Amino acid sequence: MLSLRPNCECCDRDLPPEGREAMICTFECTFCADCAEEKLAGICPNCSGELVRRPVRPAAMLKKYPASTERVLKPQGCAPDKAA
Repeated sequence: MLSLRPNCECCDRDLPPEGREAMICTFECTFCADCAEEKLAGICPNCSGELVRRPVRPAAMLKKYPASTERVLKPQGCAPDKAA
């Protein structure tokens, strides 16, 4: 099950679980749509994977399986990692 992280790893923007602005890779690295498109060109800076829109968990399931509250932020910024 997706953890539905609460923020963009790049700019720390809040990304509510019911919103449609979150983009994720297969490792659930999470970015806002603006950073994913404008800064990262749709590629995860952590794994070089494709960033796609995160699905929205239905409200009833969100109550039973709440979103993560753990914030992840890249201290070095969100430029793609040259080593990846």
